[in-house]
Amino acid sequence: METQYPYATHLDIKFDHFELIDIPAMVRECQDKWFNQTLTKVNDSVVRLGIVEGEYHWHKHDHEDEFFFVLEGQFIIDLENETVTLNPWQGYTISKGVLHKTRAPKRAVILMVESAAIQPTGD
Repeated sequence: METQYPYATHLDIKFDHFELIDIPAMVRECQDKWFNQTLTKVNDSVVRLGIVEGEYHWHKHDHEDEFFFVLEGQFIIDLENETVTLNPWQGYTISKGVLHKTRAPKRAVILMVESAAIQPTGD
């Protein structure tokens, strides 16, 4: 049985190639505490927008790496043995198979680059 999470996760590709992606407009319109939208596909990867506040659950991705890049706010990544704090214009890559939990004490806006096959809630 699949676990239900209180996140607004949209895996559909919202923008095709040659379409303008207006991040500030999407941020203004977002009412969710934890929002994830696939923006576009680039080869075998996708770029996703995260508008987040609060905590995500502990999880891992057995077969895919994951890259986070902060546009606004502060985004914290808890790993088993350390915590990494990202501020605007900072990024961090998590290797496949590494257990992690993400959180944002206040609303943060992030971009994620990952395999199109990745399940955001983990394997």
